[in-house]
Amino acid sequence: MYRTHYTKEAKENVGQKVKIAGWVHDFRNLGKLKFVLLRDRTGIMQVTMKKGIVPDEIVDVEVNREDVVQFEGEIKENKIAPDGVEMIPSGFELLNKVEKKLPVDPADHVKAELDTRLDYRYVDLRRKTISAIFTIKSVAVNAFRKAVLEKGFIEINPTTITGAATEGGADVFPIQYFENQAYLVQSPQLYKQLSVIGGFDKVFMTVPVFRAEKHNTTTHLNEITQMDVEMGFADHEDVMGILSDVTVKILAEVKKQCPEQLAELGVELEVPKEVKKYSYTELVDKLVSNGFEMKWGEDFSKEAEKKLQGILGEDLYLIDDWPTPIRAFYSMPKGDGKTCNAFDLVYKGLEIASGAQRIHKVDILNEQLKERGLDPYKFEFYTNAFKVGAPPHAGWSLGLERMTMKICGLENIREAMLFPRDRTRVHP
Repeated sequence: MYRTHYTKEAKENVGQKVKIAGWVHDFRNLGKLKFVLLRDRTGIMQVTMKKGIVPDEIVDVEVNREDVVQFEGEIKENKIAPDGVEMIPSGFELLNKVEKKLPVDPADHVKAELDTRLDYRYVDLRRKTISAIFTIKSVAVNAFRKAVLEKGFIEINPTTITGAATEGGADVFPIQYFENQAYLVQSPQLYKQLSVIGGFDKVFMTVPVFRAEKHNTTTHLNEITQMDVEMGFADHEDVMGILSDVTVKILAEVKKQCPEQLAELGVELEVPKEVKKYSYTELVDKLVSNGFEMKWGEDFSKEAEKKLQGILGEDLYLIDDWPTPIRAFYSMPKGDGKTCNAFDLVYKGLEIASGAQRIHKVDILNEQLKERGLDPYKFEFYTNAFKVGAPPHAGWSLGLERMTMKICGLENIREAMLFPRDRTRVHP
């Protein structure tokens, strides 16, 4: 066993003999006294090697930054050491040496451009701020899973390969699937609806989705992770309530579990006590009355979302009652003929989730398809499922990377994806 404890755990075992392993964060040679700062994913431990106290073969150790090492020794108190403890080693093993110049500085003394960092992401991940981001992301996705399980949802694992564009759009990645043409899914929408129609009633999933949109923005990626929910015998009001509750629980869990990571990122995370809801029309009127030019029937631009954050003074809020033509064809229209039961969740000036009550009757679905100039015959792969007894249902999708981006105060969504895929990046 290369380690018995991570550094954070080792610091709590003063007087005990432990093994730690990781990377050389820094190394100082003062002749008869040497210091190694060993870093693992939980923190940094000072290893102190003094001639006459530890074996000569250990004092004579020469290592470089980012060499992979293991030390065995006793944990002792030392007020001037980091966190007030250090290791006095009795054993050492060099597990691997660095053989090339580091393209990214894990200690952050030398800054690197984002593109360079992403090219060498496997080194960039060693930086403390990056570790903080992905620790928070892990807590967020697990908080989502815990919250929906507590509400009686069951987890499903739908396919990411489909024989048709699941949202009827053209922005899909085609793949050759043996003798057939197939696509990477744009959304698990169809499959979570089929699960509800199949009688599961309440389902959730965390899935990668792929969109072949040729954009170069700081808020879009071509592969993202969605946290999805679908609920049978429910309307949009039911699932909006669940979305609000789950999102607040995610934020609360991050605040509770990640104080060190939030501090590292310089973030003071506020957890709202409630999530207010505004209609689309109400917000358009607020924008116009505050000098922002927007016409009813247009989607909210990123600039509009940021403007609304200032007008409302709210970090987290819902927008419902959207104009039917600018929402997905499967969104249930209202009786006014203009709006539908669709909604978005906005956090810190950015849409992070969207959803709707779905149309569960074939005649209404076909009518909505025709109004958009689409041929219902080409969507029979989807609409046929609604001919065998489909209950009223609704759902939503919450973007994990967008939520992580906003929680962590990041300027670019690529920072929130372990190995981001955009229009030009397919490596590493």
